[in-house]
Amino acid sequence: MKTKWTRMEWCDWIMPLVASRYPDHCAVLLAGSHTRGQATVQSDVDLIIFEARRRQAYRESFTYDGVPIEAFVHSFETIAHFFDSDRERGRPSLQRMIADSWTIEDHPHLVSIRKEAVQQLADGPVAWSNPEQQRARYFLSDLLDDFESVTNRAEGLAIASRLYEQSIEFVLRANQCYIGQGKWSIRALAEFDEEYASRHTMAFELYYQSNDRRVVIALVDDYLTPFGGRYFDGFMLGKR
Repeated sequence: MKTKWTRMEWCDWIMPLVASRYPDHCAVLLAGSHTRGQATVQSDVDLIIFEARRRQAYRESFTYDGVPIEAFVHSFETIAHFFDSDRERGRPSLQRMIADSWTIEDHPHLVSIRKEAVQQLADGPVAWSNPEQQRARYFLSDLLDDFESVTNRAEGLAIASRLYEQSIEFVLRANQCYIGQGKWSIRALAEFDEEYASRHTMAFELYYQSNDRRVVIALVDDYLTPFGGRYFDGFMLGKR
């Protein structure tokens, strides 16, 4: 499969699949890396299928014409529930997909759904409560303490892998910004602050290459400092 097709080429390729596999569809969107210009030869094709009478959303993975497909099947009502859930957890997977999508088969409701996706991305996630933020600060501090004192290389690598994403999650959510998972984690940090993203990458590269953890420690301390720094004394969880 080519990594760059015109919208008409996508329509010609997708619609026979949709007609045969989702006969009750009423709208179709193409989403993901192919619409963002980031597709590789190994990229799958993300489709959002709308069915008017569907009560429960689902997703499925399959191969069509030798190409991996990820299909997200919704009604116009189930989308609202997933929007709320994604915004609450701070990871706007569906909002991003819809905001960047291309219309393959149109429906009047798509205008308002895409508008809502774009608006929620601009608004950011539901803000952490103070107890949520203090809990996240405590556990990031605990992880950083472990990393600072670890002497076993294998254990250090394991801690670093958690510290990489957990520190990004903290600085983004504490600043009321969306987070991501995997490759979207560093992308989300770059959207917030490109210098932070560059420092983050260089700090962890240095540790992985030379076992020098000082730059990582300084970086995560910088993330924590505006919110009170490392936190241990006085933390409480679960007491009634």
